[in-house]
Amino acid sequence: MTTVTEKIGAGLLKALQETKGDIESAFVVLRKRGMASAAKKATRNTNEGAVGTYIHAGGKIGVLLEVNCESDFVARTDDFQNLLKDIAMHIAASDPRYVKPEDVTTEDLEREKEIYRAQAAATGKPAPVIEKIVDGKMAKFYEEVCLLEQPFIKEQSISIKELIAQKVGKLGENITVRRFARFKVGDPNWTVATTKVVEGTSAE
Repeated sequence: MTTVTEKIGAGLLKALQETKGDIESAFVVLRKRGMASAAKKATRNTNEGAVGTYIHAGGKIGVLLEVNCESDFVARTDDFQNLLKDIAMHIAASDPRYVKPEDVTTEDLEREKEIYRAQAAATGKPAPVIEKIVDGKMAKFYEEVCLLEQPFIKEQSISIKELIAQKVGKLGENITVRRFARFKVGDPNWTVATTKVVEGTSAE
């Protein structure tokens, strides 16, 4: 029990009560609560935050990352700073090209769909089935190239989006990834990705 409590923190006992002692189900409950909490706070303005860096592989790969929150107080907490470091390290290892699916360019989107449609059509399946195949492949494409959809490098069972949602639930503020840059020595195809954060006026 001590190990699980250390991993999850406050709220574990209540989740265990709800799931009648089933630890795996308790984890699911806590993850869902984190996502729900993040959804409620998603319209809040994130005008504070911090810029973090990560240098990997003997100085051969470098990442510059901006993550935003609502207050300077939260930006200076260990939880936020650790999140910043974890995401920067993840970017260095996983090489995403975009922050989220909505940022994928029309050109890249149509090119991928065209490739997947051609592959599916070669199987001789009917058009409705082909479109379902394309949808499934696009979901995998987003997971490969969009930071928020990627499995977290240190814990593959959750995505970066879910990792952030957990911190939102713990810190009580909206948290967003604004932009990042990834550089690799000798590689001309360096990545700079930015996203338009929709600001809101919610005071929840």
